[in-house]
Amino acid sequence: MPTRYRGTPEEETSLNAYVALLRAADSVAGRLAASRRRNTMSRLHLFALAAVAAIPLSACKDPAQDKPAAAVGAALATPTPAPAAAQGATYRIAPGSSRVEFTGSKVTGKHDGSFGVFSGAVVVTGGGLEAASIRVEIDMASVATDDEKLTGHLKSPDFFDVAKFPHATFASTAIRAGADGTAGATHTITGVLDLHGVKRTVSFPATVRIGDAAVEANAEFSLNRKDFGIVYPGMPDDLIRDLVVIRLAIRAPKA
Repeated sequence: MPTRYRGTPEEETSLNAYVALLRAADSVAGRLAASRRRNTMSRLHLFALAAVAAIPLSACKDPAQDKPAAAVGAALATPTPAPAAAQGATYRIAPGSSRVEFTGSKVTGKHDGSFGVFSGAVVVTGGGLEAASIRVEIDMASVATDDEKLTGHLKSPDFFDVAKFPHATFASTAIRAGADGTAGATHTITGVLDLHGVKRTVSFPATVRIGDAAVEANAEFSLNRKDFGIVYPGMPDDLIRDLVVIRLAIRAPKA
């Protein structure tokens, strides 16, 4: 069974320093309160808080904080695509020209990951982009992160459980022009995401363009992992955040 990931030495050092400073501040405050030296206590308490604030906090920032959140609802029936010849021009999605990436975070830091094996297609009819369909399938065992132990843990039942749920799929149900104020986005894509054995409708903003040779789409948004039954909390002193940032960079050449 994969070893549960506890964090890098740098993350543990940051967390331990933070806890030590808080304990020191409480200890000083307690002794000074007992002696009723309130003015001195206030100065030392402010000093302790300033020392805590001096610890680099970049690792603690939530990467999903400034990202648009995907709208997640109840699942719809996953559409069955008709043969490509009956639908229109087909553009193939593959790792050679596209990327599917994510960033997860916890109290002490964040980790970046990606999937190396996936396939799919964008089928464009005479109705243009709004009448197009998108379908993608991801091999969940192809997950890779910036930490080897974490990669193994993500494959375990605590997270993706790739032995039980080897694939994730997305099938679009609507592509609408406009993205409700999301800067730079041209469209809102809605579809059924089947992840970890849970199917739900998902809507997210994206920038999509159709050229003569390829369809290009880029998106960055947050997704709540617990909506798909991925509920592992992390260590009690280093909890994992619920929101995961998803990044899609798709260039689908015409078949």
